[in-house]
Amino acid sequence: MSGLFAPSRRLGVLSLVCVLLAALPLATQAEYADVVINRQAEKNGMRPVVFPHWFHRIRFRCKVCHAELGFKMRAGSNTITMTDIIEGKFCGACHNNDIAWSPENCDLCHSGKPGLPTGVFGGHETSGPGRW
Repeated sequence: MSGLFAPSRRLGVLSLVCVLLAALPLATQAEYADVVINRQAEKNGMRPVVFPHWFHRIRFRCKVCHAELGFKMRAGSNTITMTDIIEGKFCGACHNNDIAWSPENCDLCHSGKPGLPTGVFGGHETSGPGRW
């Protein structure tokens, strides 16, 4: 069999489609305990930021971000701008191309599906006293 529907050609076309789809920056849905940051992102033409809190938490103690870098403990209570990050504040303290990738890699952080509200995905209550 020859032509477009030959098995070898179908495999080649399928492989090409898979490679092209894998290269597209896809919007993600936040997973449980991710922090969605969208107070300013969509207003400025960017997708929301999906911050993988637990990915960072297993590497750093809470005080690193919440005391030393100044992040408040309530989602949505920090005003974070790209200017701050580029100047080394907030996320920019580590995302400086030395410790982690630099802010020029926009889609690595701005990966949320449009319309995701700011907050902790999957809940924000703790088993301890009060609410965060």
